[in-house]
Amino acid sequence: MTVPPNASAPGPGWYPDPAGSGRLQWWNGTAWTGQFNPPQGQPPQFQAPAPHPKEQRRRISDRTPVYNAYVWTIVALPLVPIILLMFWNPVLRYRTVGPRQTQTLDPASIFTTPYFLLISSGFLIYGVAALLAYLDWDRLRKDGVVRPFHWAWVFLSREVYVIGRSIIVHEVAPRRGLAPVWATIGVTVLSVVLVGLKTSALVASFANQAASI
Repeated sequence: MTVPPNASAPGPGWYPDPAGSGRLQWWNGTAWTGQFNPPQGQPPQFQAPAPHPKEQRRRISDRTPVYNAYVWTIVALPLVPIILLMFWNPVLRYRTVGPRQTQTLDPASIFTTPYFLLISSGFLIYGVAALLAYLDWDRLRKDGVVRPFHWAWVFLSREVYVIGRSIIVHEVAPRRGLAPVWATIGVTVLSVVLVGLKTSALVASFANQAASI
């Protein structure tokens, strides 16, 4: 049978399968198409569309730069509070308060301008790092890196962004891309050493000043 029963010239539509499968088959007006609907009385079955495949990362040219001023500045940012810490050298002062003339430490001798700069630098660096990470991410995209490590990871920490960025860059540019990781390790070690030395110097200074009062 090539046409639906009881129809001399039927229009396109769903008609019972002439093979008797109980399903509906699409008639395009001239022939059966082989497209079937579920058996009559059952709801249509819909197939979810296939997910859009992600664009695969591909290698970039050896002449394409993978480092820029943005990522190196992100790596060096932790040194800013360390430098400010070096300039914080409080001189302890005491003042007499109360009817009993009790001597107490003057807070102004500790909370100096370098101290407040040191504290506020952390918030400033956080925002600057986010801006630099975005600029670095945008530069990598323009240089041909497919789906570079997203800049928003910097809000978790600068180290997370630098490591993730370096891994992906190394994937598309073998033998390159990992230098910021090693630089970050170096900056971290240097920061720990400098903070330790400064802390020791401050403790010794406070002890000497307290003993001389």
